[in-house]
Formats: sequence, structure tokens, C-alpha cells
Amino acid sequence: MAASSILFLGLLAYFADMSSSRRAGIITTWLGIQEEGTHTITLSTHRRLLGGSAKKEVNRMWGDQKCRKEDIVIRQGSTAPLASGVPTYTVEVTNMCGSGCDISGIHVSCGWFSSVRLINPKVFKRLRYNDCLLNDGKALAVGATLSFQYANTFLYPLAVSSVSCA
Repeated sequence: MAASSILFLGLLAYFADMSSSRRAGIITTWLGIQEEGTHTITLSTHRRLLGGSAKKEVNRMWGDQKCRKEDIVIRQGSTAPLASGVPTYTVEVTNMCGSGCDISGIHVSCGWFSSVRLINPKVFKRLRYNDCLLNDGKALAVGATLSFQYANTFLYPLAVSSVSCA
């Protein structure tokens, strides 16, 4: 057995008997991450449909903002094309608010968004150029994910432009 395999198995056994907070402390020390303010790092072992990154609580140092547009994460990726050959894309929108806030009035910059495949307007609709509304303006609960598919010849760059705290 190679030395790296033995080292890996030893580390695995070492971490298995430890609490998750102790494990996270050791890992952040090894990686040279300094913990300041209210930043937290969560190591996730499950996979999401469209990839992703570790959850991170936003530093709310000033205390005057319950939620921010950065609390909404948009992921999208290509899926199987329509029978006509038009590419399709799946979009996942997740409320990652670390302070437990439901977020409503989620507006997305979306250019001249259009889709060959019909999208339920209560889920996602273009109001005007570069302004699309998610979930009919209703609140997206903390941890909840809203998803939809669209079909077009190219992927639209989608980014949260504004939100309201519910």
C-alpha cells in the first residue's frame, strides 16, 4: 500500500472520532483560514445538480441589513436539448441567508431573456429589458431552492439585481 494511502486512511480514522466543530477548526488551521467576525465555513459532502461551493455566512458587521442580494445564489447548467436540437438550461435559485431570513421581491438582471420552452410566469418572468422577477415576487424561504428550465441557442447570464427582506 502506498504511503499516501496509509496517510489518507490514518487521517480518515483520526477525523472520524472527532466532533464536527473540532474537525472544522483543525481543517481551517491546516488551510490557513483565519476566522474573523461571523464568517463560517461549512464543508458539504453532498453534490448539487449544478455544482456549487461551500456555504458561507455573510458578515453582517453593521447589523442594519437582515438580508442582501448576495444571499441569493443562482446556478445554471446545460441539460439535454429539445427534440428540435435547441439547447436547454436548468436554473436553480437558492436562498442561502445565514441569518434565517426569507427573501422576497427577487429581481434578476436578464437582458432580453426569452425561451423556446414555456416557463411558468409565477416562477420566472421578464418584466422589461434586464429585469426579471422570481417566484412572482413572493418570499423564498431560507434554504429553499426554486428551479426552472429554459431553451435558447445560448445561456443567459443571470445575476440578482435587488431583493426585499420578507
